[in-house]
Amino acid sequence: MSSFTWPGSAQQEAAPVAVILPGTGYTAKAPLLYWSAVLLCQRGWRVQAVEWDMDPQAADESQAHVERELQQAGDAAGGRIDLVVAKSFGTLGLPWAVAHAVPGVWLTPVLTEAVILDALAQASAAHLAVGGSRDPLWSPAMRLQTDAVVQTMEGADHSLLLADDWHGSLDLHKQLYEVIAEHAKRFR
Repeated sequence: MSSFTWPGSAQQEAAPVAVILPGTGYTAKAPLLYWSAVLLCQRGWRVQAVEWDMDPQAADESQAHVERELQQAGDAAGGRIDLVVAKSFGTLGLPWAVAHAVPGVWLTPVLTEAVILDALAQASAAHLAVGGSRDPLWSPAMRLQTDAVVQTMEGADHSLLLADDWHGSLDLHKQLYEVIAEHAKRFR
């Protein structure tokens, strides 16, 4: 694992710290996480982004691996974490965030994993979970009881894209970034 401080991050010690946890095939430089990091930087956050270096042993201990990397990224950013922004595989950090009362933005969480579903059920309104109605990994959200803010993007898939509609997908992403900005503002 490695992590890096996002270009343009706030450098002041008092700046809030956000950690970006990507998916396995969806890096921190892919659109949902890239623009989330940029908007946080522009709002005065220090952003520390994780890059996975998965080995077969770590894959067998995915949750422990993600939690370890999350904590190491926080250490690299000065020893604290004020917000987690995660996509897919990275949402295995949700149980850690709930246990440590760290707010989060959980993009396309893998709700077919019991540990993630259970953590989201226990999450407070300090957590925002977003998925697409056409994403089978999101379908358990439709019947979930939670205090977290849960938003379903109608017609969107696991990348929060609309099939055969690039323009609509861009509009959907723009709406999502506004929601993320408003959510993060609560913890600045």
